[in-house]
Amino acid sequence: MNYNKYIDHTLLKPEATKQQIEKLCTEAKQYDFASVCVNPDYVSLCKELLKGTDVKVCTVIGFPLGSNTTETKVFETRDAIHNGATEIDMVINISWLKQGLLNECINEIKEIKSTCGNHILKVIVETCLLNQQDKINACKCVIDGKANFIKTSTGFSTGGATIEDVKLFKTHVGNKIMIKASGGVKTFEQMKAMIDAGANRVGTSNGATLVSNK
Repeated sequence: MNYNKYIDHTLLKPEATKQQIEKLCTEAKQYDFASVCVNPDYVSLCKELLKGTDVKVCTVIGFPLGSNTTETKVFETRDAIHNGATEIDMVINISWLKQGLLNECINEIKEIKSTCGNHILKVIVETCLLNQQDKINACKCVIDGKANFIKTSTGFSTGGATIEDVKLFKTHVGNKIMIKASGGVKTFEQMKAMIDAGANRVGTSNGATLVSNK
């Protein structure tokens, strides 16, 4: 199995430097990862550094809280794609989700997916802040919003991906959409367990270590 192609090689720390982003892209090329995932201000640089490879440039929208207006998220998405992003990881409006305002969540996802066009859209739902019903509702929102992936976590809240959440998502999304496990995946064994549970992609800042030590 090509575990490298499950990895979104990630660096989203606010203090990330240009040199660190360059190292991220060098590693992504070396190990032929699925993508690099960076903040929007580094999308143009990554596009240039990854030219001629099949490593995608992924960026985050409404990150990390999800509380931007829909109009702001749409603008962010359009700007990111213009700058060279080919995959978009947006944060759902967690407040709406927790209040049961599912139509609002669905309509926002639809608007952003419309802006994405054929580009992949992943929806971060921040599982550590959700109860069981919220997680089930999140699955419905992401499916009905026509996104490509449901993603567990930003990695910036109180917890990251768990096997239990990946299994729960798989039960409720089946093969309708894909699953990205993200946040706290630090060993090859953890990554493999996420994939075995149903994850199609794994977001990690430890990608090079995971594939070189397996």
